[in-house]
Amino acid sequence: MDDARFMGAIAAAVNKKGEDAVAAVIEMLKQLKHRGADRISLATPTSITETQSFHELEAKKLTATIAAGQNHSLNLPRENCSPDLLKKSSCQLLFEGQLFPPTQTFDGDYTFAQVFCDKIIVGRDMFGTAPLYYGKNSTYCAVASERKALWKLGIKEVHSFPLGSSAIMSGKAFAFKPNARALKPTPTRRIPFKKAANNLQKLLLESTKERLTDVGEVAIAFSGGLDSTVIAALAKKCVPKVNLVTVSLENQPEIQSARKVAEILGLPFHLKTYGIADVERDLAKVLWLIEEPNIMKASIAIPFFWAAETTSKIGCKVLLAGQGADELFGGYHRYLNQYRREGAEAVQHSMFNDFMRSYEVNFQRDEPVCAYHGVQLRLPYIDCEVARFALGLPLDQRIDSPTDQLRKHVLRQVAKNLGLPDSLVNRPKKAIQYATGIDKALRNLAREKGLTEQDYIKEIFEKVYPAWRDKA
Repeated sequence: MDDARFMGAIAAAVNKKGEDAVAAVIEMLKQLKHRGADRISLATPTSITETQSFHELEAKKLTATIAAGQNHSLNLPRENCSPDLLKKSSCQLLFEGQLFPPTQTFDGDYTFAQVFCDKIIVGRDMFGTAPLYYGKNSTYCAVASERKALWKLGIKEVHSFPLGSSAIMSGKAFAFKPNARALKPTPTRRIPFKKAANNLQKLLLESTKERLTDVGEVAIAFSGGLDSTVIAALAKKCVPKVNLVTVSLENQPEIQSARKVAEILGLPFHLKTYGIADVERDLAKVLWLIEEPNIMKASIAIPFFWAAETTSKIGCKVLLAGQGADELFGGYHRYLNQYRREGAEAVQHSMFNDFMRSYEVNFQRDEPVCAYHGVQLRLPYIDCEVARFALGLPLDQRIDSPTDQLRKHVLRQVAKNLGLPDSLVNRPKKAIQYATGIDKALRNLAREKGLTEQDYIKEIFEKVYPAWRDKA
């Protein structure tokens, strides 16, 4: 291996008719070239080929009934894990992503494909932070990093690959095997509140450090709120340079709040503001990337798209963000409604399920818009030890009552431990789509067209993916 991190996309296919699958895999990789195409790898049961272009790869005229391929982007520092950990002499391996830390525990953000003589074994990390989809039709069983690659093969029913699982792809179908290490609900354990916060702080610091072992500079998707500020304060302990990236529509009051918190942290503050015309300009691209006509996901993906773009422009290749904190610590207001109706145990159950579904709700929305800009999204809250500890705490250390308007109390205590001011520690949550003004901008754009927000999003999505109307 050379001194570059492989970041890109993965695709694999088995031809169920016993015919060639290589051409299909190449077509899928072409659909994913925006994730990186500095180098292309193609694995068959008998060989693994690397080229600098699709033209060079196609000129080799490779054929096989099963194949897997990978696009690489060579714009990041040295890999902090080695695919050699997974190599077996009986197969060809493609590994996409990284391990945290670089050991044989296989915690990290990754997908892989192992090509054998008669099958492909594919899998993904235990929290699904790296995107992977699967589907089949009369000709192919296939997987890919984005749905558009499978749609290219005429596969209409595309599903998120189960998190932490592996599957055998054969000429018949997928045979899934669940991850024996998967996170499971555990009985809550009560420890003193301040000790809980101290333990959580240590786990979060270790998680942040593991995600920064290979970089000297990082950006934070920074709102000035609790989740991102805690991550920024911890990252400051791990790397020499931390950049705070804040994006928003113009004249939003949250901008000044973020600026003040950046001053308290003493970290470089990179602010980029936009207008409603920028929302309209970038919406189609964002929908193309998130592959869903979902108004909520679009309104969150737009600021992430801008944050990744700004991160790339300031020369950073890794972006940390606070996804997972709301699910782990009870940030969503809807938990209060459930608390009143069904009680604490039901809320605990919902928080666990929401965390385990984050890959469908959040990661497969945010990772593609970052990858488009050549930026790796890394998530310190999405860590096995952090999750096990947080989800095992009594609910009242996170949400103290059905009327609790602050919530996240143990994480707020971590912020206090880090020396952050009460104005930040006791600041209520404000969702990114509202704080940045994106929600209002989309409403205004839809109103100008005489449409509801959802109909407006659907109309643009169908222009981006014309075949989707028929599929839906």
